Amino acid sequence: MCEYLNWLVSHVTDAEMQMNAVERIEHYRKLPSERYEGLRRPPATWPDEGDIKLEGVSARYDEHLDTVLKNATIHLKKGQKIGICGRTGSGKSSLVLALFRMIDTFSGRILIDGFDISDIPLTILRRRLAIIPQDPVLFSGSVRFNLDPVGDTSDEKLWEVLEITQLKYVVMDLDGKLEAMVSEGGENFSVGQRQLFCLARAFLRKTKIMVMDEPTASVDIETDALIRKVVAIAFAESTVLTIAHRVSSILDSDTVLVLGGGEILEYDSPGNLLKQEDSVFSSLVRG
Repeated sequence: MCEYLNWLVSHVTDAEMQMNAVERIEHYRKLPSERYEGLRRPPATWPDEGDIKLEGVSARYDEHLDTVLKNATIHLKKGQKIGICGRTGSGKSSLVLALFRMIDTFSGRILIDGFDISDIPLTILRRRLAIIPQDPVLFSGSVRFNLDPVGDTSDEKLWEVLEITQLKYVVMDLDGKLEAMVSEGGENFSVGQRQLFCLARAFLRKTKIMVMDEPTASVDIETDALIRKVVAIAFAESTVLTIAHRVSSILDSDTVLVLGGGEILEYDSPGNLLKQEDSVFSSLVRG
């Protein structure tokens, strides 16, 4: 009897654990789909300047949750390198997610080069912007597929981008070169190399707006300097938004945006904010 009871408890527990997958599938099945249609189709060259305006933007992750971005109004000028900082929960990531329409913007509007992003088809909006996440993402497949999933870029252009991002000789040493296989998650490359691949992928899109979620947070100092150098060259004319987890990484930005509690607290050049001893940015640098 004891053996049968042990067998029963073991199998019931295992079945309960397996049912978690069913529960998750059922949950995702009932989630409402994103609105992919748009009222206005922008030109093929949009965005051609990279000018961003937020007009009274309030956003939340769900209609039943609290507001994470509160009445944000700001003009991020074209071509500027903007550092976004603030303490944990200040709204840094929420601002970026609102830009990609990944959270509910229930009030106000975001304009990119004069186009309200809520009117633009979602696939076009996300295809025209670029982001380099903190944790680099590579897919199982060839090097070519990871750089150009759509497959509309020539070999010459791919090699040119690899040279700019300091990956040319890394790929040349691989068996198959551009056709060399990338393991799941890019585990056959170092973290720094994975980050540079993400940078190369973003550069191929020739976007005027680049978002970086502190891509140098998990790499060594040498790779950090290399990534900064590549960004400075490849995106010299683009508007670059950098979410800073280390305030020191945005001291060379044109302007700094300081958030707190979902609200915009300060927006000025790093030099001007550091001159103000009572500014939030100064306290972040000191502390």
